[in-house]
Amino acid sequence: MGRMVNARDLVVRGEDWYARKLGPGTAYTGCTFYDTDWTEVVNEGAVFDECVFSGVRFNASRHTGAAFTNCTFRTCGFFDARFERCKVVGSRFERSTFGLLGVSGGDWSFAGLRGADLRKADFDGVRLREADLTGARLDGATLVRCDLSGAALHGARLKGADLRGSDLSSLDPLTVEPAGARIDLEQAAVIATALGFELG
Repeated sequence: MGRMVNARDLVVRGEDWYARKLGPGTAYTGCTFYDTDWTEVVNEGAVFDECVFSGVRFNASRHTGAAFTNCTFRTCGFFDARFERCKVVGSRFERSTFGLLGVSGGDWSFAGLRGADLRKADFDGVRLREADLTGARLDGATLVRCDLSGAALHGARLKGADLRGSDLSSLDPLTVEPAGARIDLEQAAVIATALGFELG
Protein backbone atom coordinates (compact mmCIF):
# COMPACT_ATOMS: atom_id res chain seq x y z
CA MET A 1 0.00 0.00 0.00
CA GLY A 2 1.14 3.60 -0.60
CA ARG A 3 3.63 5.64 1.33
CA MET A 4 2.78 7.06 4.73
CA VAL A 5 1.79 10.74 4.87
CA ASN A 6 0.93 13.00 7.79
CA ALA A 7 -0.01 16.38 6.32
CA ARG A 8 -1.65 19.49 7.78
CA ASP A 9 -3.05 22.53 5.96
CA LEU A 10 -1.65 21.32 2.65
CA VAL A 11 -3.12 22.63 -0.63
CA VAL A 12 -3.15 20.15 -3.52
CA ARG A 13 -4.14 21.64 -6.86
CA GLY A 14 -4.67 19.92 -10.20
CA GLU A 15 -2.67 16.78 -9.38
CA ASP A 16 -3.16 13.41 -11.03
CA TRP A 17 -3.74 10.76 -8.35
CA TYR A 18 -5.08 8.21 -10.81
CA ALA A 19 -5.03 4.70 -9.25
CA ARG A 20 -2.95 5.92 -6.31
CA LYS A 21 -2.91 3.62 -3.28
CA LEU A 22 -3.61 5.09 0.16
CA GLY A 23 -3.35 3.08 3.35
CA PRO A 24 -3.07 3.12 7.14
CA GLY A 25 -0.63 5.74 8.37
CA THR A 26 -1.85 8.25 5.79
CA ALA A 27 -3.55 11.25 7.41
CA TYR A 28 -4.53 14.66 6.05
CA THR A 29 -5.87 17.33 8.42
CA GLY A 30 -7.27 20.67 7.28
CA CYS A 31 -6.02 20.11 3.73
CA THR A 32 -7.60 21.36 0.51
CA PHE A 33 -7.77 19.43 -2.76
CA TYR A 34 -8.67 21.36 -5.93
CA ASP A 35 -9.47 19.68 -9.26
CA THR A 36 -7.58 16.52 -8.35
CA ASP A 37 -8.13 13.25 -10.23
CA TRP A 38 -8.83 10.42 -7.78
CA THR A 39 -10.15 8.05 -10.46
CA GLU A 40 -9.61 4.40 -9.43
CA VAL A 41 -7.83 5.37 -6.20
CA VAL A 42 -7.60 2.45 -3.76
CA ASN A 43 -7.92 3.78 -0.22
CA GLU A 44 -7.61 1.28 2.61
CA GLY A 45 -7.64 3.06 5.95
CA ALA A 46 -6.43 6.59 5.15
CA VAL A 47 -7.82 9.42 7.31
CA PHE A 48 -9.01 12.85 6.12
CA ASP A 49 -10.25 15.27 8.79
CA GLU A 50 -11.70 18.73 8.15
CA CYS A 51 -10.48 18.66 4.55
CA VAL A 52 -12.06 20.42 1.55
CA PHE A 53 -12.44 18.65 -1.79
CA SER A 54 -13.40 20.92 -4.68
CA GLY A 55 -13.88 19.58 -8.20
CA VAL A 56 -12.28 16.25 -7.25
CA ARG A 57 -13.12 13.20 -9.40
CA PHE A 58 -13.61 10.09 -7.24
CA ASN A 59 -14.92 8.01 -10.14
CA ALA A 60 -14.44 4.23 -9.74
CA SER A 61 -12.45 4.79 -6.53
CA ARG A 62 -12.56 2.23 -3.70
CA HIS A 63 -12.47 3.19 -0.02
CA THR A 64 -12.34 0.56 2.73
CA GLY A 65 -12.13 1.36 6.46
CA ALA A 66 -11.22 4.96 5.61
CA ALA A 67 -12.34 8.16 7.33
CA PHE A 68 -13.57 11.46 5.88
CA THR A 69 -14.72 13.30 9.00
CA ASN A 70 -16.09 16.85 8.95
CA CYS A 71 -14.99 17.27 5.34
CA THR A 72 -16.60 19.37 2.61
CA PHE A 73 -17.09 18.03 -0.93
CA ARG A 74 -17.98 20.67 -3.55
CA THR A 75 -18.81 19.80 -7.17
CA CYS A 76 -17.15 16.39 -6.83
CA GLY A 77 -17.92 13.32 -8.93
CA PHE A 78 -18.54 9.90 -7.33
CA PHE A 79 -19.54 7.84 -10.36
CA ASP A 80 -19.23 4.13 -9.48
CA ALA A 81 -17.35 5.01 -6.25
CA ARG A 82 -17.48 2.44 -3.43
CA PHE A 83 -17.26 3.05 0.32
CA GLU A 84 -17.06 0.04 2.65
CA ARG A 85 -17.02 0.41 6.46
CA CYS A 86 -15.98 4.06 6.16
CA LYS A 87 -16.51 6.91 8.62
CA VAL A 88 -17.97 9.98 6.94
CA VAL A 89 -19.39 11.64 10.06
CA GLY A 90 -20.25 15.33 9.76
CA SER A 91 -19.15 15.72 6.15
CA ARG A 92 -21.08 17.90 3.68
CA PHE A 93 -21.70 17.28 -0.01
CA GLU A 94 -22.55 20.27 -2.19
CA ARG A 95 -23.46 20.17 -5.91
CA SER A 96 -21.81 16.75 -6.30
CA THR A 97 -22.84 13.82 -8.52
CA PHE A 98 -23.32 10.25 -7.28
CA GLY A 99 -24.12 7.99 -10.24
CA LEU A 100 -23.96 4.30 -9.19
CA LEU A 101 -22.56 5.19 -5.75
CA GLY A 102 -22.25 2.14 -3.47
CA VAL A 103 -21.96 2.37 0.32
CA SER A 104 -21.73 -0.71 2.55
CA GLY A 105 -21.60 -0.41 6.33
CA GLY A 106 -19.85 2.45 8.06
CA ASP A 107 -21.00 5.62 9.80
CA TRP A 108 -22.36 8.59 7.82
CA SER A 109 -24.10 10.21 10.79
CA PHE A 110 -24.68 13.98 10.52
CA ALA A 111 -23.65 13.89 6.84
CA GLY A 112 -25.03 16.79 4.81
CA LEU A 113 -26.68 15.48 1.63
CA ARG A 114 -29.32 18.19 1.25
CA GLY A 115 -30.75 18.15 -2.26
CA ALA A 116 -28.32 15.43 -3.38
CA ASP A 117 -29.19 13.45 -6.50
CA LEU A 118 -28.83 9.89 -5.16
CA ARG A 119 -30.99 8.14 -7.74
CA LYS A 120 -29.91 4.49 -8.05
CA ALA A 121 -27.40 4.85 -5.19
CA ASP A 122 -26.99 1.81 -2.94
CA PHE A 123 -26.71 2.14 0.85
CA ASP A 124 -26.62 -1.15 2.78
CA GLY A 125 -26.28 -1.31 6.55
CA VAL A 126 -25.12 2.31 6.84
CA ARG A 127 -25.50 4.45 9.95
CA LEU A 128 -27.14 7.70 8.78
CA ARG A 129 -28.27 9.08 12.12
CA GLU A 130 -29.34 12.73 11.87
CA ALA A 131 -28.09 12.92 8.29
CA ASP A 132 -29.56 15.81 6.28
CA LEU A 133 -31.38 14.31 3.30
CA THR A 134 -33.77 17.23 2.92
CA GLY A 135 -34.99 17.38 -0.66
CA ALA A 136 -32.70 14.53 -1.72
CA ARG A 137 -33.58 12.58 -4.87
CA LEU A 138 -33.68 8.94 -3.82
CA ASP A 139 -35.80 7.65 -6.72
CA GLY A 140 -34.91 4.00 -7.26
CA ALA A 141 -32.24 4.12 -4.56
CA THR A 142 -31.54 1.30 -2.12
CA LEU A 143 -31.37 2.15 1.58
CA VAL A 144 -31.71 -1.24 3.27
CA ARG A 145 -30.87 -2.02 6.91
CA CYS A 146 -29.83 1.61 7.45
CA ASP A 147 -30.12 3.60 10.67
CA LEU A 148 -32.03 6.72 9.60
CA SER A 149 -33.07 7.71 13.11
CA GLY A 150 -33.25 11.48 13.41
CA ALA A 151 -32.50 11.93 9.70
CA ALA A 152 -34.03 14.96 7.96
CA LEU A 153 -36.08 13.64 5.04
CA HIS A 154 -38.48 16.53 4.41
CA GLY A 155 -39.15 16.85 0.69
CA ALA A 156 -37.16 13.74 -0.20
CA ARG A 157 -38.24 11.84 -3.32
CA LEU A 158 -38.52 8.14 -2.54
CA LYS A 159 -40.31 6.88 -5.64
CA GLY A 160 -39.39 3.23 -6.15
CA ALA A 161 -36.77 3.29 -3.36
CA ASP A 162 -36.08 0.13 -1.36
CA LEU A 163 -36.18 1.07 2.34
CA ARG A 164 -36.68 -2.38 3.85
CA GLY A 165 -35.10 -3.02 7.23
CA SER A 166 -34.19 0.64 7.82
CA ASP A 167 -35.17 2.75 10.83
CA LEU A 168 -37.91 5.06 9.54
CA SER A 169 -38.98 6.40 12.93
CA SER A 170 -38.21 9.99 11.88
CA LEU A 171 -40.00 9.73 8.51
CA ASP A 172 -43.10 11.88 8.13
CA PRO A 173 -44.88 10.25 5.15
CA LEU A 174 -46.81 13.46 4.53
CA THR A 175 -43.64 15.43 3.75
CA VAL A 176 -41.99 13.05 1.24
CA GLU A 177 -42.84 11.61 -2.17
CA PRO A 178 -43.15 7.89 -1.33
CA ALA A 179 -44.91 6.46 -4.40
CA GLY A 180 -43.75 2.90 -5.01
CA ALA A 181 -41.21 2.84 -2.16
CA ARG A 182 -40.74 -0.66 -0.70
CA ILE A 183 -41.05 -1.17 3.06
CA ASP A 184 -41.61 -4.20 5.29
CA LEU A 185 -44.54 -4.88 7.62
CA GLU A 186 -42.76 -3.61 10.73
CA GLN A 187 -41.98 -0.32 9.00
CA ALA A 188 -45.58 -0.07 7.82
CA ALA A 189 -46.72 -0.32 11.43
CA VAL A 190 -44.33 2.49 12.46
CA ILE A 191 -45.61 4.75 9.68
CA ALA A 192 -49.27 3.94 10.41
CA THR A 193 -48.71 4.82 14.05
CA ALA A 194 -47.07 8.12 13.03
CA LEU A 195 -50.18 8.91 11.01
CA GLY A 196 -52.35 8.35 14.07
CA PHE A 197 -53.73 4.90 13.29
CA GLU A 198 -54.24 2.35 16.02
CA LEU A 199 -53.18 -1.13 15.03
CA GLY A 200 -54.86 -4.41 15.96
